[in-house]
Amino acid sequence: MALSRSARRTSRWLALATAVASAASIAAAPGASPGAPGVGDPYFPRLGNGGFDALHYDLGVSYQPGSGRLDGRTTLTARATKNLSAFDLDLQKLTVDSVRVNGRRAHFGRSGDEIAVRPDFPLRRGTKFTVTVAYHGVPKPLSGPIVFGSDYGWMKTKDGVFVACEPNAASTWFPSSDHPGDKATYDIRIDAPKGLTGVSNGRLVGSREAHGRSYAHWRESRPMATYLATATIGKFDVRTGTTPGGTPIYVATDPTLPTGKVDVYGITAEATDYWSKVFGPYPFEVTGAIVDDMPQAGFSLEVQSKPVYSAVRSESTIVHELAHQWFGDSVSVKQWKNIWLNEGFATYAQWLWSEHRGTRSAHDALREEYADTPAGDGFWKVRVADPQRDTMFAGAVYTRGAMTLQVLRERIGDTAFFKLLPAWTARHRYGNADTSEFIALAEKISGQQLDDLFDAWLNTDSRPPLPK
Repeated sequence: MALSRSARRTSRWLALATAVASAASIAAAPGASPGAPGVGDPYFPRLGNGGFDALHYDLGVSYQPGSGRLDGRTTLTARATKNLSAFDLDLQKLTVDSVRVNGRRAHFGRSGDEIAVRPDFPLRRGTKFTVTVAYHGVPKPLSGPIVFGSDYGWMKTKDGVFVACEPNAASTWFPSSDHPGDKATYDIRIDAPKGLTGVSNGRLVGSREAHGRSYAHWRESRPMATYLATATIGKFDVRTGTTPGGTPIYVATDPTLPTGKVDVYGITAEATDYWSKVFGPYPFEVTGAIVDDMPQAGFSLEVQSKPVYSAVRSESTIVHELAHQWFGDSVSVKQWKNIWLNEGFATYAQWLWSEHRGTRSAHDALREEYADTPAGDGFWKVRVADPQRDTMFAGAVYTRGAMTLQVLRERIGDTAFFKLLPAWTARHRYGNADTSEFIALAEKISGQQLDDLFDAWLNTDSRPPLPK
């Protein structure tokens, strides 16, 4: 096809304008360089990514339970925190089909579990950009000593998949900055065979069935760590409503499970409202639960807004996972070594629940646990403030962490202690925090110097003396 003289003039003008714009873009990002391939967490140095701040994930996942194949499309909206010539995303094992940055095809390469993305133009510090990754494959769960020796992540069930990703398995099913220090909001769209239900975080925006498939669109409008995202799929009986305190509730239960003695819906509603009084206002739009027949998973997880429970469940487990909505989900760790701020607090919440029920005081729980654990027990060898990667979920992180809080309560008194808990969740709501910040706030509220207490209970590898 030939061009007219007018068209040739227009073409030359557009080419000149494009060149000028490209030069201006490069000039606006002097010294552009690649972002780091990880945030440098001592336990998982390559997880997370430097050079940008994740703002929002739009995830689309289409799952075939028979073959286990996942086809996904993730669009991440982020803000550059430096002048970027390239950046990384975390994605384990799955095949990348294409990458686009701001809608334009970008160069990419793989190095282990890292995708290195290089757009044709630099990204200036402070500007927002989008990166869209199309990918496919059969996600595999992770295994090893970290999570009680259990598999975790994307786990096939008889009728679908159970998705519980703490600490490092979110990137087994979507490309991300897979570290709790980089939280974002989410839209999650699940496409599965007709008759199955896809359940995820936040509120259900819409659902439908068409052409033999089932579609669900979920939206988590509060910042969320990647490991708390889920796309659990299966046959579920769904019950919805509101708690007595007015929080919307969504509970999905695998109908093949025996009814049992635990009213998951009722305990979830009651505990959500009670913790709202003790820990501060409930931080999310919806509360709930996903109860699936997954006995191979020897754990439950505090998935944001709807904890996921394997076939093993109890009232105590439910109140533990719901306490995490404040301690772990809303207030997340800065580094994984701070994990006692999640697990110690949720375990202590179980003690508070027993106290609330009138079955055992937290004072007695501390002394019983202490008496049952002799000084030579390996329990005391774990330094709770830095338990190491493969033992980050050791029993001491949970129970010695809870002991620390009860010792603190007895030192500073109930008035200061129950002022401290909601002050902590308010100060770091939807953010990240570490142990030093908790100690500083405890000292500020109590007016006491507390280094000796926290050093003895969190930093030593021996049995501290029990306060009288």
